Amino acid sequence: MNSIRTVHVSEQLASYIEQTSTREDEVWRRLRQETSSLPAGGMQIGADQARLLGWLVRLIGARRTLEIGTFTGASALAVAQALPEDGQVIACDVSDEWTSIARRYWIEAGVRHKIDLRLGPALETLATLAGEGGGLFDFAFIDADKEPIWNYVEGALALVRVGGLIAVDNTLWGGDVADPTVSDPDTKAIDSFNRRITDDPRVDSVQLTVGDGLTLLRKR
Repeated sequence: MNSIRTVHVSEQLASYIEQTSTREDEVWRRLRQETSSLPAGGMQIGADQARLLGWLVRLIGARRTLEIGTFTGASALAVAQALPEDGQVIACDVSDEWTSIARRYWIEAGVRHKIDLRLGPALETLATLAGEGGGLFDFAFIDADKEPIWNYVEGALALVRVGGLIAVDNTLWGGDVADPTVSDPDTKAIDSFNRRITDDPRVDSVQLTVGDGLTLLRKR
C-alpha cells in the first residue's frame, strides 16, 4: 500500500505559498512587521492563519465573533475585515500595552467600530457574557495562555451557537505534544485538551497543521 503523501513546509515552499495566496492586506502586513520586531513577536499568528480565519468567518456568514487572547490585534483585524459592516468582534485580553498597538491598526484599517475590546481576565469576561445568555456568537478564536485552555474552550462552547465554529491555536505546540519526554504545564494542558476534545460529544473536531497547530471545533 502506498503511504499518504505529505509535505514539509520549507522556507522556500512557505514563500511560494505566500506568493500564490490572496495578497495580504497592507495594514495587516505592516502590523505583522511591527509585531515581529517585538521581543514577544513570535506570539502573533501568521499570514496563512489570518487568511484562514477570515475565510472561515465569511464561509459561515458570521456576524458576531469572540476572541480570547488579542496580543497586538492581528487576528482581530483579520476577522473584523471579514465581517459585514454591522459585525462585531468581542476581543478579550489583559494587556493595555499590547492592545494599544492593536488599536492603532484597527483605526487605520477602518474596523475599530467593529471591535469591542474587553481588558481583564478572559474567564471573568466569559462569565459576564454567559450571564447575558448563551448562543450569542457564530465564531470564536482562542489564542491565550495555555494552562487554562480547557476552561477557555468550555466558556466558548457556552456562548457559541449550534453550528458555530471555535478555532483553538497552538495545539501542536512545536510538536512537543507528541513527545512523551516533555511534561511542562503548558504542554500537558494542550495535550490534555487534544485528547479530551477528540471524544467530546458536543463538537466535531479536526486538527490542522497550520501555523503551530489549529484545531477547529464545530458545535453540534
